[in-house]
Amino acid sequence: MQGLESLTDLEAIKVAGENGVVRITLNRPERLNSFSKTMHLELKQALAAIKRLKDLRLLVLTGEGRGFCAGQDLEERRIPEGEPRPDLGDSLKNTYSPLVSALRELPVPTIAAVNGVAAGAGASIALACDIVIAKRGAKMTFPFSHLGLVPDAGATSTLVRNIGQARAMAVAMLGEMILAEEAEQMGLIWSAVDADQFEDQVESTIKNLLGRPALGLELIKRSMYQAYENSFAEQLELESSCQKLAGRNPEFWDRVNAFLNKK
Repeated sequence: MQGLESLTDLEAIKVAGENGVVRITLNRPERLNSFSKTMHLELKQALAAIKRLKDLRLLVLTGEGRGFCAGQDLEERRIPEGEPRPDLGDSLKNTYSPLVSALRELPVPTIAAVNGVAAGAGASIALACDIVIAKRGAKMTFPFSHLGLVPDAGATSTLVRNIGQARAMAVAMLGEMILAEEAEQMGLIWSAVDADQFEDQVESTIKNLLGRPALGLELIKRSMYQAYENSFAEQLELESSCQKLAGRNPEFWDRVNAFLNKK
């Protein structure tokens, strides 16, 4: 796709685009695709370029090899004796927070294709996507409490909103492994799929979304996430303004006429 030329020779991620669909593959399989400084820089560069694409319809995020993303590479937290320790709050503000914000702010659907373990910030990044499809047997975990840390990269928000406070509190405090099928059952993710059907399901979902009017999907995404902050009355007003925009889209009327002509 035109506009991705600068993303062809990256080290920690792979970016490919075709027919409006951009795929980002986290590419540190020897470290279960854990986050490094290089990966953060390349993701920032990639998402900035992707946001500028005029023909963008969909983003897919997945991992190379047997893991989706194992979270922060703790080797980069190894501090030589005598060196100052990093401020983890500043680290979040400079890396993970902009990353999940960039995913949320894309005007197109985002799919996390969780092909293997998603741990810590890796699980958080998956939940920052609009639709999460995981391979059955893949494990998700938020092990922050084991280190005395707080779930981050948006997880304190997405966990509570996806599964409710009671379950979210236990998931965060216990830091246990959650199988993809369990995550599906509790409403943490959209779907857990058998390994031999995983790629087909991802492709089927892509095809499904590409068959929907792009403006409608953009407005759905905007209104669904705004519901986190709005009162019921405010949300009704937002629905009205979004529907006004959608109703002006010629594609809507083309589809209405096509439906009526079939009757």
